[in-house]
Amino acid sequence: MTLKTSSEKNKHSGCDPVSRKLCERASAANVKTVWHRAGDSGPACAFGKGGICCRICNMGPCRITPKNPRGVCGADSDTIAARNLCREIAAGVAAHADHGRHLVHIFKLAAQGNSPDSAIKDERRLREVAVDYGITMENKTPHQIASELAETFEREFGSSEKKLATLAQAPEPRQAVWEKQGLAPSGIDPSVVEIMHRTTMGVDHEYRHLALAGIRVALADGWGGSTIATAIADILFGTPRPVRSMVNLGVISRDKVNIIVHGHEPVLSEMIAVACEDPEIINYAKSKGAAGVQLCGICCTANEILMRHGIPVAGSFLQQELAVMTGAVEMMLVDVQCVMPGLADVAKCFHTKVISTSPLAHTEGFEPFVFAAEHAGEQARQLARTAIDNFANRRREKVCIPDEKLDLVAGFSVRTVFEMLGGTYRKSFRPLNDAIIDGRIRGVAGIVGCNNPKDELSGRGVELVKELIKNDVLVLLTGCMAVACAKAGLMTPETAFKLAGTGLREVCEAVGMPPVLHMGSCVDNSRLLAAATELVKEGGLGSDLADLPLAGAAPEWVSEKAVAIGHYFVGSGIYVMLGAPLHVTGSQRLSDFLRNDVEKITGGRFDWADSVREQAKRILEHIDRKRAALNINRKRERKLLGMKERRELDV
Repeated sequence: MTLKTSSEKNKHSGCDPVSRKLCERASAANVKTVWHRAGDSGPACAFGKGGICCRICNMGPCRITPKNPRGVCGADSDTIAARNLCREIAAGVAAHADHGRHLVHIFKLAAQGNSPDSAIKDERRLREVAVDYGITMENKTPHQIASELAETFEREFGSSEKKLATLAQAPEPRQAVWEKQGLAPSGIDPSVVEIMHRTTMGVDHEYRHLALAGIRVALADGWGGSTIATAIADILFGTPRPVRSMVNLGVISRDKVNIIVHGHEPVLSEMIAVACEDPEIINYAKSKGAAGVQLCGICCTANEILMRHGIPVAGSFLQQELAVMTGAVEMMLVDVQCVMPGLADVAKCFHTKVISTSPLAHTEGFEPFVFAAEHAGEQARQLARTAIDNFANRRREKVCIPDEKLDLVAGFSVRTVFEMLGGTYRKSFRPLNDAIIDGRIRGVAGIVGCNNPKDELSGRGVELVKELIKNDVLVLLTGCMAVACAKAGLMTPETAFKLAGTGLREVCEAVGMPPVLHMGSCVDNSRLLAAATELVKEGGLGSDLADLPLAGAAPEWVSEKAVAIGHYFVGSGIYVMLGAPLHVTGSQRLSDFLRNDVEKITGGRFDWADSVREQAKRILEHIDRKRAALNINRKRERKLLGMKERRELDV
């Protein structure tokens, strides 16, 4: 008996021939992947989907129905859905915060000289961040500046008295909104503790009060933990610059030792990247009969090493098991977040070693490895040698590597965009603002989040991006949606000539950039907030983030982190389109609040729609409303202007 693939049941993986091919191989071998399990699991629980199943206490669990509209304690669907939503947000914030906290620890060790393999690689970025946090630099060495900055970051996590210092990086009108509405968070950790307390049985029951508390804790992620994590990664490993690379499972090598990094924490992956270029390691691989070592990535760790080293991307979150199905992966190094326990079952059928490097994350069938930042370089070389030793166990008859791989251009940080638009010595967002004001670029969209096995593999996300760039919307991407668009061939400058609207194509041609920009991993959504802030600072597009012709979207969201990300975008005044509703549809009042009324408070709101056509339509309508409010939603004659005419412009 062979397994039915989800492509047979629900067309899962149908739009990606590489994934479909390997899913069919898994079916023939009776190996279950995420698509098989998705097909086997049946319809989603309606109570869970609507957010109206409550298991916070042991008087239940309680399910809300028309006949039983209240739980045992008296909580109704509005309270239960809001509490469940807040707990999703808190979990997402905690995940990003713990990522950031781990990097703060590494950063502090590096500043003190106690981590010889983690050094300050981008001193310019160090000084930029120090200025953002009000640290004086006169007569201080880089390590002294870094030490003071590390202490500042530690306070951002623990302080329960002062507001987050990072909030000051937002436009002043946005800060005023947060203060007026009571949305400015204090320390990251106390914010998570408070929301967990609020949602305990018998505490906070008013759905609007809970929803706003959820936005407040989410802001501690976007303007706190994630911003800190991105800043430290840039300082320690270098601020990304445009790089060319390759994507899809075809990057796995037939004649080299293949090591795949998967997860989210960039420290060990950075060390592995260095180790795999070490002549001693390469020679050791050749002594074992391999042509060398091929390092590539899955998920957000892939994005980290792609952005800074140009290392190829094997695939997205949903392709982690399929990478092992190629039969050519000697080692997969995993840490935290988005690592499927199902990997262990697939790896049993092949020679692949799955190594868990985080003390937080143990999985039955994975080999634990205690990673210590103080010895990161030597440990990386040790792991590389272990992978090389495993090359002899590869069974050639089991190797099935797809041929497909595509070019991509990645590595777009805020600094990079400045320099692309204005040049090294006159770097500025002015050309971008001008392009938006004169209508060549209609607006900007940040497309983020995961890939969901409920959908054809990244099909809806990719189609949404295509629809937006066709309508002159510049798209900024992070996380697995960036990988998906790269696999669809959207991340090269040539894409603009094939798929972009006339105005966006002109801008891309002039600058030499793709119409979709890879901005990093999911924690790097903080770069999108920073880029939006620069648009405001440059002038001509309003005074607040809520004024911008800007939208966010997560067309295939999966994790609690995505719920947190969506809320900190809404809390920052940004419209957010989801491809599937939040788990709140069991409460009509909470759904209406998040999709409508919250805009009066924060300037941003959620929306959701199933079809790509409807998602794109609503995003474009939102962008056009913002353009109209700015008085720039009008046709402009293309002509050269003299100085007198420039002074008379009414924008």
